[in-house]
Order: sequence, then C-alpha cells, then structure tokens
Amino acid sequence: MPFFFGDYTMIIVLPALIFAMYAQTKVNGTFQRYLRVASSSGFTGAQVARRILDNNGLYAVSIEMTRGHLTDHYDPRKRVLRLSPAVYNGSSLASLGVAAHETGHAIQHNLGYIPLGIRNAIFPVANIGSRMAFPLFFMGLIFRAEPLVFIGIAAFTAAVLFHIITLPVEYNASSRAIEALQAGGYIAAGEVEHTKKVLSAAALTYVAATFVAITQLLRLLALSGMFRRND
Repeated sequence: MPFFFGDYTMIIVLPALIFAMYAQTKVNGTFQRYLRVASSSGFTGAQVARRILDNNGLYAVSIEMTRGHLTDHYDPRKRVLRLSPAVYNGSSLASLGVAAHETGHAIQHNLGYIPLGIRNAIFPVANIGSRMAFPLFFMGLIFRAEPLVFIGIAAFTAAVLFHIITLPVEYNASSRAIEALQAGGYIAAGEVEHTKKVLSAAALTYVAATFVAITQLLRLLALSGMFRRND
C-alpha cells in the first residue's frame, strides 16, 4: 500500500487536534479558576440543581454524586442528574454553572427539545460507527475491499452527525442554565459573565470534538481517493 508511506492526510487533522488540546486546557483552567470564586448566594450545585428541577416540575429526576472530574451529566434513560463532587458539594460559580447546565439537559428532555431527540436517536448508530469505522476502513484498504472502505466512511459519517447535532443541544442547555440561575437569584448580576465563561469554555470542547470529527472524515475521504487511484 504505497500511499501509507509519507501519508500527507494527517495534516488535515493536525489543526483540529491542536485546537482540541487548547480547548481541553481552556476548560480545565477556567473551571479551576472559578471553582475558587464563591457565589454570593452560597447554594451548592446540588441544591441549585434540585431547585431548578423542582421549579420546572421535574420532581422525578433524582440527583446523584458521581466520581471523577468534570464527569457531570444527565442520564435521560434513568432520569438521573449525576454531578461530580466539586460540583455537587461546591458553592462556587463553576459549581453552580455546571450544575445548572446539566439541569438544562433534563429540561430539554422533558420539553421534547427536537435536537436532543435527534441526538439521542442517532447515538446508538454513532457510538457503533465511531468504534467500528476505522477498523472497517483500514481493513478495506489492506485487503483492497472497496465495500469495507465505504462502509467505514458511512459509519464515521454517523459519528460526525452526532457531534454536529450536539452543538445546539449544549449551547441551548447553557442558555437555559444562565436564565435559571438569574431567575432564581442563585448568581448576582456581577457574577453572570464569570459563570458564562465557565460554560463557554466547556462548550469549546464540543466545538473542538466536532472539528476533529469533521477533519477525520475528510482524511478518510482523502485516503479513499488515494485508494481508488492506486487500485
């Protein structure tokens, strides 16, 4: 396979990988910075999440503490909000921002927010696609089996679509979070911009993941073109 040597296609992905590293550094730095800034309300992330959920009639959604750092998420299947220790117990602007963001996903789920429904629907296919795309694609190249090459591309395309639809879901959840925090008086007017910085930094990681996925797809397409020319 001569096109494996001096493979120029990695240059397609390189800028996205650099951006992804920057985004990860940015979110960690911003989160740690505002983890040290206490909110004026004094509420913990768990308390704010419970109040926002109840204010939206989501009494059945439970809140649990989960292990890890920035492992916070909403599980729509079990209707559980899981918050990391720093968010669950913390009363910082970072803690409240992240907790409110995750309640935003619960509210989206309850309201039948269409982008979230699409994301949840394609998740199984995208999950399988992200794991199987590259093995199938490169098996196709190695064994010169063109159908496997195109199946691999199709599988990874599903993963790319998942990343793209994730962007409006995440930004909408952040908008809901800021609105709920202000409406409930959990953050003061002077704390809004700081809280937005935490959520914006977190959103940047989703932008970076989408950028990486798109460039990976472009790389697969470039390699498939080389495959056809060398066939």
